[in-house]
Amino acid sequence: MARLLLLARRVELLTIGWNVFEALGAIVSGLLAGSVALIGFGFDSVIELISGVVLLWRLADGAEAERREQIALKIVGVCFFVLAAYLAGDSIHRLLSHEAPEQTVFGIVVAASSLVAMPLLARAKRNVARRLNSAAMHADSRQTDFCGYLAAVTLGGLLLNSLLRWWWADPAAALLMVPLIVREGWEALRGKTCCECVPCGTDIPSS
Repeated sequence: MARLLLLARRVELLTIGWNVFEALGAIVSGLLAGSVALIGFGFDSVIELISGVVLLWRLADGAEAERREQIALKIVGVCFFVLAAYLAGDSIHRLLSHEAPEQTVFGIVVAASSLVAMPLLARAKRNVARRLNSAAMHADSRQTDFCGYLAAVTLGGLLLNSLLRWWWADPAAALLMVPLIVREGWEALRGKTCCECVPCGTDIPSS
């Protein structure tokens, strides 16, 4: 069991490290290019980073795990709703004003890299979660899957703007993120952390 917990911590540390790169790369390139989709993707990576830190916290100490996670879930839920409101408002403004973003090769590289990395990390988490019988880690793998979906949407908008000069594709991609982000925020506020494949109440064993 100790070896499994060590593997779980390493997977989470890898995810946290990747999300730091992803958040910084997406937000900086998004601000420079004026891409609302990239900025939104970057801030979502910050939220995913919080989720990863919370799970790492659980792995370190099981005694206060449930109380800590419920508090963190409320914070994450509010962050999701703030992000959704920002994306909706800024995207609509850019669509109405015909404000076109600049092309950003680095932003495309960040989104494409995430599209490859996120499914691999999610699969690794599910494998470890299955062996640990951990609902919390299964739930965190869903967050990682969600980040991959947003990477695909972001990349699509960036490529359409870069290759076809469809200026509206970037804010449209950001608008597509809004219902997905709202759903995740609602589930977080409800304290929903368990997957269908694992019974609720199953937790990460303490070391």
